[in-house]
Amino acid sequence: MILITALLLCLAGCRNEQPQETAGPQKPVVKPEKTRPVQPGCRGCHADMRADANHDFACTDCHDGDNDTAEKEKAHAGLVTRPAHPDRMAARCGRCHEKLTRACAASLHFTLKNTVNLVRDHFGTQGPLESLTGIPVDEPSTLQALADDMLRRRCLRCHVYSPGDDYAHVRRGTGCAACHLRYEDGRLQDHAFIARPEDHQCLSCHYANHVGADYHGRFEHDFNWEYRTPYITRSPYIRPYGVEYHDLQPDIHQQRGLLCIDCHSGAALMRGAAGPTCRTCHGWKPGDAPPALDNIRVQGDELILRGRADNREHRVPGLRNPAHGQYGREVACQVCHAQWVFNDSGTYLMRSDTDDYEMWERLTVQSSSWVETLLDHNLYSDEDEMEPAMPDGITGILRPGVWYMGYGQRRWEDFIVRRDRDGIIRLFRPILDLHLSHVDGDGEVRFDNMGGNGSGLLPYTPHTTGPAGLFYLERFSRLLDAGKTEHPLP
Repeated sequence: MILITALLLCLAGCRNEQPQETAGPQKPVVKPEKTRPVQPGCRGCHADMRADANHDFACTDCHDGDNDTAEKEKAHAGLVTRPAHPDRMAARCGRCHEKLTRACAASLHFTLKNTVNLVRDHFGTQGPLESLTGIPVDEPSTLQALADDMLRRRCLRCHVYSPGDDYAHVRRGTGCAACHLRYEDGRLQDHAFIARPEDHQCLSCHYANHVGADYHGRFEHDFNWEYRTPYITRSPYIRPYGVEYHDLQPDIHQQRGLLCIDCHSGAALMRGAAGPTCRTCHGWKPGDAPPALDNIRVQGDELILRGRADNREHRVPGLRNPAHGQYGREVACQVCHAQWVFNDSGTYLMRSDTDDYEMWERLTVQSSSWVETLLDHNLYSDEDEMEPAMPDGITGILRPGVWYMGYGQRRWEDFIVRRDRDGIIRLFRPILDLHLSHVDGDGEVRFDNMGGNGSGLLPYTPHTTGPAGLFYLERFSRLLDAGKTEHPLP
C-alpha cells in the first residue's frame, strides 16, 4: 500500500507539470530579446544617414537640437528640419559656402523672376518683381490678383522653396538640397552631398512638358482618364511624375550618354553666368579659344567633350554642311534640328471655392498631388469632406480655393515657326495661352475664360536635337523673303 500510494503521488505530480491545453502542435517558448539601449546622439537613431567626407560633422551643426541625449523629445527640441531652405541656407550652408550661397540666392533657379514677370506682364501687371517671393497675396478681385494667386498656388510648384509634389520622382529637398541631395521614391537616401547633380535631380523640377523632359523623350499624357495608359480608371498604380507620359525620341546628346550638366554648368545654373548655345561647341573652329566649359579640351583640330557621368570622350562635330553658312545667321539651330516640340495649346485654369467636385471625376489626375488627393477623397471616401482649399506653394499656408487645370489639346506636332523680335527665325510654343476663371464660394462666376495680352506664343529651344531631315527647308522657307517684320508678340 505504501508503494502504490507513492506511485500515485508521483503520477499526479507529473500531470500537474504538463500544459493544460494539448490540442495541436506546441510552439517553442521564445525568450524576449533584451532591448538594446539607444546610444545618445542623432546617429543613435539615424544610423542610416550617411554623410560624405566633407560634411561628416555633428548633425546639430546644421539641424540644431540636442546631440547628447537619447530621448526623442529632448533631441528634437529646436530642431531645424530643412537647414538648406532658402530662408536658412545663408546661415547654414553659407558658413562654408558664403559666396556660392549668395550667388545662388540671386540666380534664376532661385528667383524664377523671368517666368514670374512674363506671366504677370501677360495679364497686365505693371512693374517687375525680383523674386517669386514678392508675388502679392490678395483676394482675386482683379484679373491681375487672380493671376498672382494662380502663380503662387498652382503654377510655381517647381522651385527651391518647395519639397515638390508627393510623387516618387518629384519629391526633393529645398534650397541647396534640391539639387545636391539624393532622393529616391520620394525619400531622402543619405547626406552624401552630390557636387554635380545628375538628371534625376534636374527632372524633379523639369518634367510635365517643360524643357528637360523632352531631353529624355517624354511627353505627358492628357489628364482625362480616357487618354492615359494603362487603360484603367480607378485602380491605383505608380505614376512617378504625377501623369503618365509617351516615350518619344530622346535628344541625340542624351542618347550619347550626356547629362544636363555636361552643357549647363554650375556657373550658369547657380551664379547666373551665360549659358551655352549650340554654336558654343559646334561652331568652334581650329584657332578659336575653347568653349568655357571645364569638360571640353582641344585635341589637334577637334574639340573633345568628356561626359561627366562616365568620363567617356566625345568628338564634337563642326558645322560643315553648307546650309549652316547660308542660313545660320538668320535661322535658329532647332528650327531644323528639333525632332519634335511641345505644342500644348489652350491651358485652362479655374479657381473654384465651391464643394462641387463631381464635374472633375474624369480629371482627378491633375499633375498636382494636393488636388488629386482632395478629389479622390471627396469623390470616393465615406469620411468627412476636405475643405476646398490648397496651400500656398511658397509659404505652405492653406488658403480657400482650389485651382483645377485642363488643356484644349496636347500635341507634339505642328512646328510653330516665326520670326522673333530680333529678326531671327525661331520655334515658338503657346506657353502663355492661358485662360483663367474663378467661381466663388456661392457659385458665382467672377471671371470666365480670361486671357492675357497677345497670342501667348513665346520662342523656346526644344531639347529634342537630331539630324535635320531632307525637308528641313520647308519649315522656314516662307519666312526668308517675306514677313521680315512679322512679330508674334505685340
